[in-house]
Amino acid sequence: GVGMGMTAPVSITVFPAEDGSFQQKVKVSLRIPSQFQDKPPCPTDESIKIEEREGMTIYSTQFGGYAKEADYVNYAAKLKAALGSGAAYHKDFYLCNGYDPPMKPYGRRNEVWFVKE
Repeated sequence: GVGMGMTAPVSITVFPAEDGSFQQKVKVSLRIPSQFQDKPPCPTDESIKIEEREGMTIYSTQFGGYAKEADYVNYAAKLKAALGSGAAYHKDFYLCNGYDPPMKPYGRRNEVWFVKE
């Protein structure tokens, strides 16, 4: 019954197909604001789960604009190429992050994260 407002980033875990495109299965994660961290509200929708994300080390790239799937796929490929074969990271998923509300037309920030193994 309490509104929490927009949180950032909105983080989408994607599981890339062989061609790099997203599979239909994705996981959308929203950050619970600080004042609710100790005692998060109980979701009334059983498809919503509260998880604690452990600390992680990531490889990241940033880009602007209104991000679409093709943008995330493109920047993930660029990050993969920049890292080369020597970097150890999870290859079965990566995170796509957006930091801005839909109404913000300029100065938008998006990131692709690869999680280090």
